[in-house]
Amino acid sequence: MAGIIFFKTQAISELEKFYADQIGMQVWLRQADCIVLRHENLLLGFCTRTEVDRSGMITFFYKNKEEVDTMYARLKDIARESPTENEKYRIYQFFARDPEDRILEFQCFLHPVDI
Repeated sequence: MAGIIFFKTQAISELEKFYADQIGMQVWLRQADCIVLRHENLLLGFCTRTEVDRSGMITFFYKNKEEVDTMYARLKDIARESPTENEKYRIYQFFARDPEDRILEFQCFLHPVDI
């Protein structure tokens, strides 16, 4: 099964540029007033609407700490803090916000997971 998570936006062009240039996502599909971006097995859709949807959190996970650190170096100016280990969930993570203030998490698991 596959799926797409959609968000309402008022800044579709700015989000496309941010997620492509800063995060490394690719445009997967363009529709009338929507765009769907892809990062490996994650599909995010943004559709122009009169309100903005900021609920939830978008989490990008990577294979190891080095990849998280690379993302941190790329996003240092918008990161909320430097990467840290979260013992409770056994992850290495940091948080940032997208141009419309959605919470973004960048992490790797510190234990084996089936990807």
